[in-house]
Amino acid sequence: MPTELQELVDTAWEESLSGQNSLPLADVKDMLDQVGIKLPNHKVRDVVQDLKNKGETDGEFLSKSGFEKLCQSLTEGDVAKTFKTSKQHDKNAEKIQGALGAQHTVLNEEQAAFADWINNNLDKDADVAHKLKLNETGSDMYEKMDDGMLLCKMINLAAPETIDERVINTGKNISIFKQHENLTLAINSAKAIGCVVIGIDSHTLNSSQGKKWLILGLVWQLIKMYLFKQISISNVPGLINLLMDGEDISDLMKLSPEQLLLRWVNYQLDKAGSTRKIKNFNEDIKDSDIYSDLIAQIAPKDAGVNKFAMKKDDLTERAEMMLEQAEKIDSRAFVTARDVVRGQDKLNLAFVANLFNNHPALDPPEEEFDIIEETREEKMYRNWMNSLGVKPRVNYIYSDLYDGLIIFQLMDFIKPGIVDWKKRVKTPEQQSKLEAKRFQEILGNCNYAVELGKKLNFVLVGIGGSDIMEGNKTLTLALIWQLMRAYTLSLLSQLNSDGTPIVESEIISWANKRLEDGGKNISIKGFQDKKNKNALPIINLIEVMKPGVIDYSIVKQGDNLSGPDCLSNAKYCVTMARKIGAPVYALPEDISEVKHKMVMTVYASLMLADMK
Repeated sequence: MPTELQELVDTAWEESLSGQNSLPLADVKDMLDQVGIKLPNHKVRDVVQDLKNKGETDGEFLSKSGFEKLCQSLTEGDVAKTFKTSKQHDKNAEKIQGALGAQHTVLNEEQAAFADWINNNLDKDADVAHKLKLNETGSDMYEKMDDGMLLCKMINLAAPETIDERVINTGKNISIFKQHENLTLAINSAKAIGCVVIGIDSHTLNSSQGKKWLILGLVWQLIKMYLFKQISISNVPGLINLLMDGEDISDLMKLSPEQLLLRWVNYQLDKAGSTRKIKNFNEDIKDSDIYSDLIAQIAPKDAGVNKFAMKKDDLTERAEMMLEQAEKIDSRAFVTARDVVRGQDKLNLAFVANLFNNHPALDPPEEEFDIIEETREEKMYRNWMNSLGVKPRVNYIYSDLYDGLIIFQLMDFIKPGIVDWKKRVKTPEQQSKLEAKRFQEILGNCNYAVELGKKLNFVLVGIGGSDIMEGNKTLTLALIWQLMRAYTLSLLSQLNSDGTPIVESEIISWANKRLEDGGKNISIKGFQDKKNKNALPIINLIEVMKPGVIDYSIVKQGDNLSGPDCLSNAKYCVTMARKIGAPVYALPEDISEVKHKMVMTVYASLMLADMK
């Protein structure tokens, strides 16, 4: 392979798949784009199918060497040159040359829309008042994010109280060191709420690096999370109206927010007497007709909304008139008329989510029903999985793990190569169309997942493949906990000088030795030790790791602290741990309630940060 192409592949791999040895087939196009090989979707589909036919893939994954070979064959055959590389967006996009020639695209319309959202949602925050407003194009967004303040504030909008704001370094001119602290805090907090931040650190986020696409990608994840947080049955019980025949509430739990929004639009169109249906947020909305019907249906009766836009022949004029109607119900956001006509996918999704949040127009259910609410533990596990970039994204752990595929991806993170994707795993594309046979294939996957769990020394007494497939809550949680524990310990083992496994007793010994060496008169017997309740052992450990970082005027001291004081300390220590580089997924309540499993992950994350 030519050296230059090898370097391009290595750089793209490091940026997107650092530490992984295989590429999901769903991401082949994105990786080819990063290497600078531009192919249309249908061509990529053909190429992937050809790789599968030749047996060169590992299930739904392609090895790095396989990807290198693919790039070589594409460039040698000059396949890429036979296709147009210009997109419809190119005139309104900035092409950025990445390291060693990889090319990234920053869409100007997305940049402008995201900047507008930031201006509207943070305009009353005194800590960032000196940074706003961002200019209309959003071009100054990157520089103004250098100190991490805006990102920290956005994370708390997406998931309130994730960051203890007492910990954010604020001010107009904070030092480079404090800027990096804020960015490290933002990155670890984004992971904790389920954002994918692979290949990002406090240095790559700095505007001097020119990696605008990374910042815009993170900003989009946070905006989407903010828009989606209201789209749940507990917030909008009327979502029960979207159930199809034969479905129950658990079926709604399985749907992603995008799928729920599509159902919601179609439900409103049906109520409006429209024959149209929406399947996506690009092609189906370009003529503005669906939007016109939707807005008229959900608008309050006295809003003065009309459908005159549908009489216009020019699509841009039609879109502008439709957006004027959206403005009447305070919902003109994210899209311009041009974004609608072009079918700009992300921005139209955001537009619809905003319409839903402002005017769901769903009648409350006629009968009482039990709302299935995600527990704190379930949410934390889901965020952990999603932050690792598993595909597809996990919405509800019991339904989304049913075929074993997410579990296999997690096991591959823990011990690369343990999963025999080629011979033992059946992906949805490979599964039979016959229901009975497909049932057996999925059960086969789940049985294989249990088999691999035993190889990883998991305790799986009484757990069978059918339990995973059926979403048995207790047993599924037991398996996920062991996956998370193994993943955390595997990260520590990788940093061990001799690569030997780390056991939990070593983490306790490390913590106690660090506390003793740092002159702290405190120690823990284990993760169940009630001393952890007030978070003081962890706070003191953080201070020993980074002397001077703890503000003891904030910390509540004493052996018999009240519940609120213990929680206050726990909130402070979780955010502080993330600020010094520990990837903590646990919640403050896990510490103040001494949930020993989660307490273990906090200490392990701190040990990880200390070893790096």
